Amino acid sequence: MEDLPVTLNRDDVDVLDEKIVWNGFFKMHKLTLKHRKFDGEWTGEISRELFHRGEASAAVLYDPEHDLIGLVEQFRVGAIDSSFGPWCLEVVAGMLEEGETPAELIKRELEEEAGVTDAEIIPITTYYSTPGGCSELIHLFCATCNLKGRGGVFGLDDENEDIYLHVLPADEVFAGMLNSRANNAATLIGLQWLQLNRQSLMAKRESQQA
Repeated sequence: MEDLPVTLNRDDVDVLDEKIVWNGFFKMHKLTLKHRKFDGEWTGEISRELFHRGEASAAVLYDPEHDLIGLVEQFRVGAIDSSFGPWCLEVVAGMLEEGETPAELIKRELEEEAGVTDAEIIPITTYYSTPGGCSELIHLFCATCNLKGRGGVFGLDDENEDIYLHVLPADEVFAGMLNSRANNAATLIGLQWLQLNRQSLMAKRESQQA
């Protein structure tokens, strides 16, 4: 890859003005800014709306002993016009609360959404879900545990959560993951990582049992 004429970072952005234009369940900010260009010059003033979503953690549930995957199903208003309907198959996920680490958050969400308290947490990656206009940063994990005989309805009543945990054979999930209700980035990235690392996770489990 050829060298860029200028290496750019946060110091090359000048935020001239920032206002909160919506403060509800989510927050929307309006920014006026300019930034340095690759030729070293500066842009003119740019106006952008920024959807403030905060940080989240997500985890794909996997049982390496029985080769099972756990996915949760719940209502998602953003998918209300999906051809599959607004009930999505997803990895376990939740929003970071003040004072929590991403690993602490995903352990809490695993218990609330799937009844899982004994998982090993393996970091996968951290990424912005849609950086063109949203600040959401997702910490993605794999959570390994025994899923045999698990499944059912979970979630917190005081948050109106109605979450169903599906426990499915890995081959079945992989066969349909690109043409199903698992139509969101965290789930697809987590499942693709699991495809690449499935055998090593199974081998690790076998060595632990030996």
